[in-house]
Amino acid sequence: MGTKPEMVVRRLVHRMGYRYRLHRKDLPGKPDLVFGPRRKVILVHGCFWHQHDHPECKIARAPKSRLEYWQPKLERNVARDRANREALELNGWQVLEVWECQIRDTEALEARIRDFLG
Repeated sequence: MGTKPEMVVRRLVHRMGYRYRLHRKDLPGKPDLVFGPRRKVILVHGCFWHQHDHPECKIARAPKSRLEYWQPKLERNVARDRANREALELNGWQVLEVWECQIRDTEALEARIRDFLG
């Protein structure tokens, strides 16, 4: 909620002319940006906290210390993300995940969002 990556995406989407609601509590996982009439949501994930598994992502490195703490915590985050996404899709919502490492390329991100929102 209000993370730097989320704020970047929110400003970009607003500048593109789209309007949205934030963190609707009646939807699984309280999605970051909700486009109600379109039945679409954007989830903005921090690469470390949500364990982005893309080979080019340099942010999602696994911790080297306190693995007994970090490994189960990060695995729970990933499982929760998967469950929330599946619940949204089962209820007829389309989901776009934006990862922290993807916000650096603003042009590509804007194109993805425009394609997603139509």
